[in-house]
Amino acid sequence: MAAAASSGSTGTQHPLGSVTLVTGPEELLNDRIVQAAKAAVLRSDPEAEVHETAGEQVDRGSLGELSAPSLFSSTRFVVVRRLEDVPDEVHEGLLDYAGSPDPDVALVLVHSGGARGSGLLGKLRKLPSVSEHKSEAVKGQGFVQFTVNEARQHRARLDHDAAAALVESVGADLRALASAVDQLAHDFPDRELDLELVRTYFSGRADVKGYEIAEHALNGRTAQALEELRWALDTGVGGPAVTGSFASAVRGLARFKGAPRGLRDADLAREVGVPPFRLRFLRDQARSWDEQGLATAIQAVARADADVKGDSASPAYSLEQMVLTVGRARSGR
Repeated sequence: MAAAASSGSTGTQHPLGSVTLVTGPEELLNDRIVQAAKAAVLRSDPEAEVHETAGEQVDRGSLGELSAPSLFSSTRFVVVRRLEDVPDEVHEGLLDYAGSPDPDVALVLVHSGGARGSGLLGKLRKLPSVSEHKSEAVKGQGFVQFTVNEARQHRARLDHDAAAALVESVGADLRALASAVDQLAHDFPDRELDLELVRTYFSGRADVKGYEIAEHALNGRTAQALEELRWALDTGVGGPAVTGSFASAVRGLARFKGAPRGLRDADLAREVGVPPFRLRFLRDQARSWDEQGLATAIQAVARADADVKGDSASPAYSLEQMVLTVGRARSGR
């Protein structure tokens, strides 16, 4: 089981005035450590400046510029990702700073694992001002345990068999598993997430088909969405799988539309909760949606979801009406 483990003398300290070293191959777990540190800083100072850069972009002057106070705030949160790509000639300056960090700066260094940059890592680990958080690679039954733990974070109950079925259906990918658990916990807040429920939603990767139908509808391809919907229902895809995929797609688009302006793609992807490559598709979709249209789509999905779970004698009709309503809700149709 992968977990965020910490070591070092300042592992429990506030990130301001110290250096947080995040290491390991699990990107999702690494991101969560970064976001927790960021949240801690912003709780201390809501006006804190936030900066992020990649290791290959760090030079002798850039780290000093990132950590220098601005006219608006002296508190800074600075993230350097891909620490293994920091040029060798910058190592000495980085170590000098890490040995005596600014009290108003939280510096987070993210290393993605592997042997590259191990010399710099070894030196950083020896500094008393550095706390390390490790994300071990998840393997085998670790994915099942991760899924069980993820459900607990949502205050949901997911037993071992249901978690194993979810891993089998979704695959060994932490982000996909976290998204699946989030979807189940969101749609069934007062129900145990048991094996039957997981199979209804995800058996045979029915969520993939539901996702494809949602993408057609959100992009205005209503006729194609209806055709795919009828084929999916004829081949045994369950109604909750379709409405669950629609709910996830509409929520993602709403988060994208509501995200703060000016974010870098990496920050925006984390804010929305999607892989970075999905941003291009969301940007294209967003041009044809306004707040009123999204509200209409959300209501249509909620009605259809209730129908397919027992409130309608004809779930197929309810799903078709959902697709038609979503198609009409686009402002750019």
